[in-house]
Amino acid sequence: MASMRSIKRRKESVQSTQQITKAMKLVSTVKLQRAKARAEQSKAYFECMYETVKSMLAKAGTINHPYLQKPQSTKKAVIVITSNKGLAGGYNSNVIKLVTKNEEFKKEDLKIYAIGKKGRDQLGKSGYEIAADYSDVIEEPIYIDAMQICKDVLAAFSAGEVGEIYLAYTAFKNTVSHIPTLLKLLPVDAQEDGGQMRKGDAVMNFELDEEEAIEMIIPKYMTSLIFGGMVEAVASENGARMQAMDSATSNAEEMISSLSLQYNRARQGSITQELTEIIAGAEAIS
Repeated sequence: MASMRSIKRRKESVQSTQQITKAMKLVSTVKLQRAKARAEQSKAYFECMYETVKSMLAKAGTINHPYLQKPQSTKKAVIVITSNKGLAGGYNSNVIKLVTKNEEFKKEDLKIYAIGKKGRDQLGKSGYEIAADYSDVIEEPIYIDAMQICKDVLAAFSAGEVGEIYLAYTAFKNTVSHIPTLLKLLPVDAQEDGGQMRKGDAVMNFELDEEEAIEMIIPKYMTSLIFGGMVEAVASENGARMQAMDSATSNAEEMISSLSLQYNRARQGSITQELTEIIAGAEAIS
């Protein structure tokens, strides 16, 4: 059995850890409330943007524009949104698995545009090419940061460096439910369910030249989805961290109770041993 001193030290260590996890839970709870409101306000807009662009392109007929053509390169750009900090349960690892466990992705064909240090570090150690790092922007996502990321990735697409663009992030459903999501951004697949043109639908006409219109629409569409992904990822991160810290606090409470019981038993054993020695000594004298 462990000594009373070692049990007491371990109990004090667990109590100190519990205080930290409690504080982190409170911080995450406060951050979650703000991030949750922001994600819920923007979610409908970004979902509508995605469906509208697909539907619009399905009804536009055949448009000869690089953004809509079959990829000429086998390379794929994946914008991976994770966090800069850990202690968030499986939040980061679940997003990383979307890339590493995807059977359609080959490591040598991927260019990673990392938003978040955890994803950048893990994928970099695993041998994936980190084409760009935007880790700082995830701390406080703003639309102009998404515009810059979109500009960089589209430049690689237009130059033929990549043939497809994907977004890997964690969609925020509610406080306890966060869904790792892989979304294809380009080329826009207008024939997916929900975007397919039905019999009787009128072909959409553009006031501007078709190619000029697409040149304006696609960057805004991609920027909106990247920004929406960052906003939802921040809410999901804080929700995941709050749950992880709540679980850690509960586990610490159980450990403290168990160590208290062990300490009391060790103390009782020590007292019993001392009494036995005193009685034995008294009997020996008499």
